[in-house]
Amino acid sequence: MDKIEQKLIDMGYQLPKPRVGSKIVPAKVVGNLVFVSGHGCSDEDGNLKYRGRVGTDVSLEEAYEAAKLCAINALGGLKAVIGNLERVDEIVKVLGFVNSDEDFHRQPEVMHGFTDLLVELFGPEKGIHARSAIGTSNLPKNQPVEVEMIVTLKDA
Repeated sequence: MDKIEQKLIDMGYQLPKPRVGSKIVPAKVVGNLVFVSGHGCSDEDGNLKYRGRVGTDVSLEEAYEAAKLCAINALGGLKAVIGNLERVDEIVKVLGFVNSDEDFHRQPEVMHGFTDLLVELFGPEKGIHARSAIGTSNLPKNQPVEVEMIVTLKDA
């Protein structure tokens, strides 16, 4: 187990089990860039932990926690492809989708859950990233948050 994954466990989180058989890969390596597919807020067994629109069915606080789970799942997908999270040089860009009630306008606060976890895990030098937070009317499985990211890998 690498140091990053151990730190994640020390923070109280467990990477999900790798899922196989999908038509879409969890991440795609292109040169030293890794494009991580959108990941939702399921638990380590693949069960959706939160469901519904933020501002109606899901509170801001729950959505913040959902965004943290998206980070855990994205890191799990990343590890499944690159083998070891120690290979991550830095988090470059994050795009978050928030399944929002029509009167909910606090998408950036939801996405702070994702960002806060990555900065705590990788430190500010490697964890701080460019980010967009988009409100949407629907997400797959009625999940409240889905997030994708781009990371760079250390030179081999």
